[in-house]
Formats: sequence, structure tokens, C-alpha cells
Amino acid sequence: MGFYGTLKMIFYKMKRKLDHGPEVRSFPSGKKPCKGSEYPSPTGIVPCPSTPTTFGHIRTANCQGQQRRRITSIQPPTGLQEWLRTFQSWTGPEKLLALDELIDSCEPTQVKHMMQVIEPQFQRDFISLLPKELALYVLSFLEPKDLLQAAQTCRYWRILAEDNLLWREKCREEGIDEPLPLKKRKIVKPGFTHSPWKSAYIRQHRIDTNWRRGDLKSPKVLKGHDDHVITCLQFCGNRIVSGSDDNTLKCLRTLVGHTGGVWSSQMRDNIIISGSTDRTLKVWNAETGECIHTLYGHTSTVRCMHLHEKRVVSGSRDATLRVWDIETGQCLHVLMGHVAAVRCFDGIHVVSGSLDTSIRVWDVETGNCIHTLTGHQSLTSGMELKDNILVSGNADSTVKIWDIKTGQCLQTLQGPHKHQSAVTCLQFNKNFVITSSDDGTVKLWDLKTGEFIRNLVTLESGGSGGVVWRIRASNTKLVCAVGSRNGTEETKLLVLDFDVDMK
Repeated sequence: MGFYGTLKMIFYKMKRKLDHGPEVRSFPSGKKPCKGSEYPSPTGIVPCPSTPTTFGHIRTANCQGQQRRRITSIQPPTGLQEWLRTFQSWTGPEKLLALDELIDSCEPTQVKHMMQVIEPQFQRDFISLLPKELALYVLSFLEPKDLLQAAQTCRYWRILAEDNLLWREKCREEGIDEPLPLKKRKIVKPGFTHSPWKSAYIRQHRIDTNWRRGDLKSPKVLKGHDDHVITCLQFCGNRIVSGSDDNTLKCLRTLVGHTGGVWSSQMRDNIIISGSTDRTLKVWNAETGECIHTLYGHTSTVRCMHLHEKRVVSGSRDATLRVWDIETGQCLHVLMGHVAAVRCFDGIHVVSGSLDTSIRVWDVETGNCIHTLTGHQSLTSGMELKDNILVSGNADSTVKIWDIKTGQCLQTLQGPHKHQSAVTCLQFNKNFVITSSDDGTVKLWDLKTGEFIRNLVTLESGGSGGVVWRIRASNTKLVCAVGSRNGTEETKLLVLDFDVDMK
């Protein structure tokens, strides 16, 4: 058995005596009281020539040559050296038996003294003993919260826990794509640098906390569509585009050209695409307000669209999908076969809502219906599809979360805090679902558990005509289009900010 195993055996024996008092042991007749095989090494360390052979050697190695302070208040008893020589002449199993008997003969204060001498030798910083690459691999299994606590252990652990590649992986697991550029700051200690990826992770955590329970500051108010209904909303960077039943879009300027209400839109860089009840799509230059193309083909309202690179796919109440080239204005494909209005599209799947209250999921390539989702009690009023997750809102005031691969309903957002009227719009990300309603509220829900978190907006006119028509959110901001149909609430945009300042 290795020396470390012997040392641990002594330590456990002493601790047991302190906790439970001396044990009364008897040895069965005909059985040897102690064998080396009866004490397996707790550490599994195999002795080798470089392994320390005595406790004194271990202390010298661990304390860099410093000798422990010995008891000098009394003279060594007569015969001590002879007793030690006798002990050294015994075999390993005989020494263990002698130590067992010696510990049983000691008073608790004497056992406590032995523990104070031996216990520090088991407090080994295994991370510092490993090569850096292995140490980082071990730390990579920690949750970010535990990693932050580990950084408080010692200076070397802090350096390891600040490793930029380590935090980059943590960020990727959370869907954080960019490190946070750090402002110039004084270096705390030589050789120590702050991780931009760690800062990005902490910033995102604080932003999520702001959404969940941060103080709700007074929103910024934007006006522009008079008393008309805002029917669609897009938000990209610092630019907001709103479409209305007044036949216009507004961003940096008013975009005029549709002859019917604007019900869908998409935006990327300086390009805006709008769909209308006039059955057309228009491609706009956001900077100049110029209409670049008008796309004809649908025979009913253009209800949704999905922009990908140079192509846009539009879905209509005419139950068709059309694929367009936004640079030439040409219709490239017409996808037919749906029996209800196309409501949303993610590039692979199409989702349509039917008058029988069901939702159907279709494969774009084959045109086959993959799933029919049932559970809502009335017409679907809003949907969003992303990464095989569909969130659907309904006129029955409930919201459902679906897995479109299996067709399973994962969560139903309801309960005492559910909306009191029809859901008008919704959006979700990896953590939250945000919903708006005719009841004049915007609610925040937990995507994974379906639990209600809190109200983000509550209109004073809610319940008497005030409506939140549309919402659109980024990582740090929420834009709400509010108004009423009876004049109790002025038509406007409310902009709420959940960003944090990383000093």
C-alpha cells in the first residue's frame, strides 16, 4: 500500500474517533488482526521511487523545506528514540495495527493535534498540478456561476477562469456570437488580462436579469400614423419600420405607394420589403424612400414574408407561397397546395392557419403536410417559427409552444396571469416569449417552463379600448405599437430599453 494511502487511513481513523469516540474492537479467534490487503489505498496511488516514504518527506516537499514547529515546552520522554526505532523495524501492516491501537489510546485533544498536523497534507490543489491545457479542460465542465466562484480561490485559478477560449465556449452555448470590446482599463496585476468573451457573457446575463426583474423605466414615445391601426412592425439596430392601415410605412421617412393597408414587412440594411392588402409586395430604399420594385402575383393579402439574402418568400391569404428575387423583381417559384392562409415561414417549413382552428405544418420542398396541430379553441391570431419551435397565439387568449418536428405541444401559456382578451402579436427567443393583447398588456413568459414572469406594459386604457397591436424586440429593446379603436389611446410606438452599461 502506498504511503499516501497509509496517511489517509490514519486521518480517517482519527476523525472517526473525534466524531464517535473510541471504538471497542475484538479480533475473532484464529483470524489475523491486520493484513495489508484489508486496507485498500483510497487514492489508488502506486508507490514509485519518487514517492515520498515518510510524512516528514511529504511535509518538506509541500512546505519547500520549512520544518514544522515542534513542541518544545517539555523534554522528550526517556526511551522515545528506542520506541521510534522499534516502530520503524516493523512491517507496513504491523505499523498500521500499532497506529490503530495508539489512536485508541489517545485523548481527544491529542487526536486533534495529530489531525492539525496531518490534515493540511490532503488539501492538494490538483488544478495547479495539472498542465494548463488539462486544467482548462477540467474547468470547462463547470457552469458559468461555478466558474466565477472558482476564480476566487487563488490567483492562478483566477487566471485560468479568465481564459478567453473557455468563456467563448460558454458564450456559444448561450447563443452569444460576439465578444464585448473592452474599454481601456488599468491592469490589476502583471500577467492578468480580462476576457472579452467573459464580459459578453456577464453583460448578457445582466440583460436577461433586466428583462426578468429590472426596473421598468419610462418608455420613449414615437408618433406618426395619426389614429390609424399599426399593422406591422420591424426593428433592426436603431431603425424601426412601422406599417399601417393608412397604406404607408414609416421609418426615416414616410414610404407611400401601396393602395391598401400594409400587413407584413421585412428589413435588412437599407432595404425594406412590404406586403399589403392590395396583393402586392414593394421593395424600398430606406434611405431615399424610393420604391425599387413592385411585385405582382398574389390574389389576396400578403400576410407574411421571409427574407434570405437576395430572395424573399411571401405567404398570402390566397394559400400560395411565392419566391422572389428582390434585385430583379422576378417571381422565381410559386408553391401551391395549401388549403388555408399561409401565416409564417422559416425557410424550410411553412405554417398555415385554418378556419377549423387547427394549424398545419408543411414541407416547402415536397408540399406535404407534416403535422396538424390542434388545441386552440378559436382562430390563430399570431405565430412565430424559429429553429423547429413554433409559438402560436390565439383569439382565445392562450399561447402555445410547439415542437414542429414531433407535432407535440410543449407548453401552454395560461393560468391566472394569462391575457384577458385575444393575443395580437408575439415573439420569442431562447429564453423568453413576449406576447401582446387586445387587453392592453405585454407579458413576458419563460420559454422552457411556460411560467409567467411579469407584465412589461400595462396601458391605463386597457380594458376600455386600449390595445397593443404589434410588438418587436431585440436583445435589449422592446418596441410596442399601441392605440385604440375608440379614441381612448393615442396611436404611438413605445420603446423600452433593457440594456446595461458595462463600465
